[in-house]
Amino acid sequence: MSRPTSDKVLYPQLSYTIIACAYEVHNSLGPGFGEDIYENALVRELEIRGIPREQQKPIQVVYKERVVGHYRLDLVIEGKIIVELKAVSTLTELFKEQLLSYLKATGLHLGILLNFGARRVEYHRVAYGEEEKREWRESANSANEGI
Repeated sequence: MSRPTSDKVLYPQLSYTIIACAYEVHNSLGPGFGEDIYENALVRELEIRGIPREQQKPIQVVYKERVVGHYRLDLVIEGKIIVELKAVSTLTELFKEQLLSYLKATGLHLGILLNFGARRVEYHRVAYGEEEKREWRESANSANEGI
């Protein structure tokens, strides 16, 4: 099945495949389980489809050239896309900001936020590129004015 794509959409086919896998998992399991169950099921679905992935990928968090901690990403698909899973009643803006922070920390440019806790799968694509870096700096600069 061919989907419309745009030059501005990062990794369109891989993104659509990840989201299709999420729907397959949710249609089979339904809502009500914890994130770990959905994560393991999604990993299995990706495996069936032959899609390379890293589960619970460790990363270092750097602040002013010093490692200040470690974190584990739910999934990294083909070394390109971070997939953050939730099992909550509704997604909030804070979850998108969290994923954006992961993109900044890794240097990757696309994340997909998946929520299995609602009646239907919810997903959001979060991109981080040159334009977002510029907006992020401008936002941080305006927030720091007067400090």
